[in-house]
Amino acid sequence: MKNQNKLRLQAPWEIVKERMKENDINLTDEDLEYIPGKEEELIKRLEKVMKRSRAQVIAYIESIASNENLAG
Repeated sequence: MKNQNKLRLQAPWEIVKERMKENDINLTDEDLEYIPGKEEELIKRLEKVMKRSRAQVIAYIESIASNENLAG
């Protein structure tokens, strides 16, 4: 269960962040600020902003990170 706390990104965060902003125009750079080692802060912030559960936020981020053709 501990692995659910770690994001598994298959693309650099800057690319993932831009894809997320293209898919959801309401997300800002502030919402998507990521500091290595502080995934928890990012996930909690996105839970509130996106009005989604933790599992949904993680699944969304990982799906965007693994889909090279998404949003561009």
